Amino acid sequence: MYKFWNLLKKIFRKRTSGRIAKERLQILLVTDRVGCNPYTTEAIKKDLIKVLSKYIDVDKEKCSVEICHDSIPYLLANIPIKEVKV
Repeated sequence: MYKFWNLLKKIFRKRTSGRIAKERLQILLVTDRVGCNPYTTEAIKKDLIKVLSKYIDVDKEKCSVEICHDSIPYLLANIPIKEVKV
C-alpha cells in the first residue's frame, strides 16, 4: 500500500519551480550534445534569473551562465545574491 501511494504521489505531484528547472536542465543537456547555440544559453540564463528572482534579489548585471564539458557536459551558473526575500 505504501509503495502504491508513493507511485501516485510521483505521478500527480505538483510541478514546482525546482522540478521545472530540472526538466529545463535535462533539455539543455540534450541540446548541448547536438550543438546548443548562444541564443539558447542566453534564454536559459534569463529563465533562471526570472525564477530565482521570485525568492532572492540577484545582481542581474554580474550573472553568467555557460555550458562546460569535462567528462560530461554541465551547466555552470554564477548568479550573485544581493538579498534573500522573506
